[in-house]
Amino acid sequence: MQPWAQAVLVGCAVVLTAAAVPAILALRRMARRAETVLTIVEQELRPLIGQVHALSEDVRTLSREAKEEIERVGEMTEHVNAVADGVGRAVTGLAGLTRAGQLIGVAVGLKKGLDVFVSRFSKNQGDHHGQ
Repeated sequence: MQPWAQAVLVGCAVVLTAAAVPAILALRRMARRAETVLTIVEQELRPLIGQVHALSEDVRTLSREAKEEIERVGEMTEHVNAVADGVGRAVTGLAGLTRAGQLIGVAVGLKKGLDVFVSRFSKNQGDHHGQ
């Protein structure tokens, strides 16, 4: 190989090395910064992960309590419906008694009126026979 070709190749190698060294150093600095950032993120995430676990447990507990409360409300609603049905039957029975009472009152009134009519009629009949 000719000496001028060797000189060109050596020059290219020097230039490439000179260009690669700063790039490699920049990559090294970037890797260290990334490691620092990841360390900070990891330190920040650890307590957050614990808090997320605690919050999810709180949500599970609240969900169970809400479900139990909804079941209790359902049971109370059933009891209220049963009481309302009983009150409805009692009111219907009282209405029937009230209706029967009204009919008895009318019957007593009619009997009293008929007794008065018969009494007056017989009294008037006695007055007409004597004349």
